[in-house]
Amino acid sequence: MMDMKHSTIRIDKFLADMGIGTRSEVKNYLKKGLITLNQAPVKDPSQKVSPDTDIVCFRGEHVRYTAYEYIMLHKPAGVLSATEDRKQKTVLDLITDACVKDLFPVGRLDKDTEGLLLITNDGSLAHRLLSPNKHIAKTYYAKIDGIVTNEDILLFQSGILLEQGFTTLPAILSVLSTDSLTGTSEIEVTIYEGKFHQVKRMFEAAGKKVIYLKRLSMGTLLLDPALQPGEYRHLTDSELDDLL
Repeated sequence: MMDMKHSTIRIDKFLADMGIGTRSEVKNYLKKGLITLNQAPVKDPSQKVSPDTDIVCFRGEHVRYTAYEYIMLHKPAGVLSATEDRKQKTVLDLITDACVKDLFPVGRLDKDTEGLLLITNDGSLAHRLLSPNKHIAKTYYAKIDGIVTNEDILLFQSGILLEQGFTTLPAILSVLSTDSLTGTSEIEVTIYEGKFHQVKRMFEAAGKKVIYLKRLSMGTLLLDPALQPGEYRHLTDSELDDLL
């Protein structure tokens, strides 16, 4: 993983950032002697600590400092790709053990779409992955109402004119299987931009309908097949190095 050095930080902010409590709660813990710095009790909330070298413990447990968090979520259908919503469950409601604040999903998947979603608080990385001029590859598996043909493959390769005069970048479409009895197909498609409902709109322009959609990858990041919908894990060092 990329070696990131941190400047010194107040101990009350350090612990609040790591989810131990609010700043006022942390100050109360300090008064009660529940926090140690390098094995010595500390009560001054303004005490500076170095996240890289100092050992901070709360109730005897080492609290490790993490400035950024990177989480791979297998987004289930029926959940919003948002940070909060008053009426509906969001992807952040699924993350129950985050160490840092201000997490957000990198990009969006439609409510009924499943698959890979990166959750982080690293705005710089999110910007790089979402920037239109970066053309980050995103691969999806889909079930299609309609028989996908070689003509469709060529159409996707040449770019598809959508409504309002927008033409997509060339996309790679491959047919996994077709079923003439049900009139359906299973496909994988890789696109290099992220317009609203883009995969669905591309197939609609080809006279077909997406009936199930799942994102498999984004850039170098591949959905872990061991993750069931709604499950998540932190990125491995190698996954993060590749993204960064």
